[in-house]
Amino acid sequence: MPSNERHRISDLDTLKAISHPLRLKLYRALHIKRTATASQLADQVDEAVSLVSYHLRKLADHGLIEPAEGQGADGRERWWQPSARGLTYSEADFGDAPETAAVYAAAGRMSFDQHVELYRAHQDSRHTWDAEWRGASWSSENLLRLTAGELADLSREMGALIDRYQEAGNARDAAGDTEGRESVALHTYGFPFRP
Repeated sequence: MPSNERHRISDLDTLKAISHPLRLKLYRALHIKRTATASQLADQVDEAVSLVSYHLRKLADHGLIEPAEGQGADGRERWWQPSARGLTYSEADFGDAPETAAVYAAAGRMSFDQHVELYRAHQDSRHTWDAEWRGASWSSENLLRLTAGELADLSREMGALIDRYQEAGNARDAAGDTEGRESVALHTYGFPFRP
């Protein structure tokens, strides 16, 4: 059963494992579906089942996903699920040496590139969503003057708010309240910059 906590990635090998573009796409697809087979995920990411199976095993080797017990009609299909509620990694764990800092930076860029790809796809297809969904969607930029401590506090408070909505949505979904429920991407960043 997946942990209700986020999996904190703090070792270089695991960060390298999730930093592969297809693996991150598979992890996200599996996180949204909650459980799936390699065949189902292969259809979703438009890749060969054998390639998807290989990358799923690599994710499992690093504890990022795990077998989903009790799924499927026969024992021939292998079902997978995320091993935790989500992933997190911090510069504090990877900034001590040039190699680890470079992998951390590359992982962040690759993840951001996939965020941009997802948002661009939404922009290209937003006309296909009804007015209620178009009205509920948003994009904003906020430029604040904060201390590092204030930024850390803001991150924790936003995380708690997101957790509350995720838990409530998951509970309603598990209770069968799926009417009008869609997958929603929420990407937030908080970082210092000098104009």
